Amino acid sequence: MEINKEPSVNLVFFDHLAYIFEKMMKRNTYKYLLLILGFPLHVVIFITYRLRRNNDTYSIIHKKINATLQMSGLKEKLKSEFKEQYVRKHTFFHEKVDEQHMNSEVDRLAQERYSKLLAENIDAEYEQQGLVKLNYISYFRDLLKKPLFLIVSFIPGILMYILLFLISNFFIKFVFERLVMSVFVIAGVSVLVFTILYLSPFDPAANLLGEAATKEQIASFNHTYGLDLPYLAQLWNAIKGIFTFDLGASFTGNEDVAASIANKFPITLTIAIFSLLMAVVIAIPVGIISATKQNTFLDYSFMFIALIGLSIPNFWQGLIFILNFSIKLQWLPATYNPQNLLSIIMPVIVLGTGLTASVARMTRSSMLEIINEDYIITAKAKGLNERQVLWKHAIGNAMIPIITVIGLLFGDMLGGAAVTEKVFNISGIGSYIVDKQFIPDIPAIMGGVIYIAITISLVNVLIDILYAFFDPRIRSKMKQL
Repeated sequence: MEINKEPSVNLVFFDHLAYIFEKMMKRNTYKYLLLILGFPLHVVIFITYRLRRNNDTYSIIHKKINATLQMSGLKEKLKSEFKEQYVRKHTFFHEKVDEQHMNSEVDRLAQERYSKLLAENIDAEYEQQGLVKLNYISYFRDLLKKPLFLIVSFIPGILMYILLFLISNFFIKFVFERLVMSVFVIAGVSVLVFTILYLSPFDPAANLLGEAATKEQIASFNHTYGLDLPYLAQLWNAIKGIFTFDLGASFTGNEDVAASIANKFPITLTIAIFSLLMAVVIAIPVGIISATKQNTFLDYSFMFIALIGLSIPNFWQGLIFILNFSIKLQWLPATYNPQNLLSIIMPVIVLGTGLTASVARMTRSSMLEIINEDYIITAKAKGLNERQVLWKHAIGNAMIPIITVIGLLFGDMLGGAAVTEKVFNISGIGSYIVDKQFIPDIPAIMGGVIYIAITISLVNVLIDILYAFFDPRIRSKMKQL
């Protein structure tokens, strides 16, 4: 089977699927993944390919050129040259020539050079005849172009085909790759957190059972929770529990860790999301106004307020809010109550103040950098009014660093929500981790930290998608990957 040209991307479904298969097989990561997922199918097709290859043009040309080179005595000439070089080198260094080693080395070098020359001659013959060598990838690719083959092979190769369907769309492929990377990040975080807890000087059994606990009681505690197992065994159990959503029981109270996190994580996430929305709604317009009114009273006022927002500690701001809005004015509840929606207002404002200030300053800096670019000056010179230049050219390009900062600070909010939760008596994931860390309650801490890491990883995937939404250059690059 000989192919004279590469397939085009703009072909029918089967041709496009074949093109994607060939493209992915040239990338090692996807190559091994496709081979593993479609292993039963690949075994059958590879056997068929080997049987057919013996009868195709490649085999004929290979035999023809190989016979020609052997008749020319090429291999003997190569052996003679390498033998002469070997003897000359040892004579120069006054070394004794080992005949057995020399013959072995000469045979190896001569065979390598012969194989390389044979391949070069075959390639030259194919190029001269305008042909492309048949290999397993091209053979499988051409089979995929046939609807009947896809129907017959769908069941044994279903996992491989699902992967091909997913990555055939550049956007889905982009998201899929980011999610796979997130899995490795989460696994790395799991190993790091567990190792830190494992090496911690704190002894959970001693801390929980007290000084009066006997050695037998401590040993029984360690055996019950698997703390007497080797490091690798404990690590494997922890990672397995994370990926199977079975985190086991907490050391304190024997509570189910997964259930506890499921009850506590939503409120932390809710407060963080509302804080993020507050920052986006307030900070981006403020930053844009400050940039367009640079060095005016309005600009100085906004940036001064933002600086104050960055400087205020969360716990102090929370206490001031409670003192004024709860105790003095009695407008808002001092502590969080799931039944009272007003009780979430102060935690959201306190947690979102620093984020709002940071985003406002970044928006201003990014806008100032963009509006001084040459293409913005050119747009103004062409007669576009200030609003058109601002909305059509400046804001979209300025959003990339702003989105980056929002993503990073959102992760900080999830991890640093413990202070705000403590101030407003919120039973969230942040305060949960803080309460457990001094024991240390390994299952509880692992669960809390890892599920925060999962959320941050998903947020980073969303940030990458937003990059592509605002920057057409990134979309173009995604299509080429």
